[in-house]
Amino acid sequence: MDGQAILENVRRYRAIASLHRQTAAFRPRQSWSLLEQASEWESRALAELEAYFAGRDRRWSGPAQAGLELMAA
Repeated sequence: MDGQAILENVRRYRAIASLHRQTAAFRPRQSWSLLEQASEWESRALAELEAYFAGRDRRWSGPAQAGLELMAA
């Protein structure tokens, strides 16, 4: 998945989390459940970003690490 699609997913996940938090403010009886759901959506957004940057780091560090190993030999 490309970077733009991942950032769009993160934006959507965070928007959904925000809606859950806003709804919780107006529905006190359901607030704990709504806040829990908001937390889950934020976790999804964070996991998506972490996976993207972890994959990106591997792509960038791969050739550099190989070059350093060749120079050391």
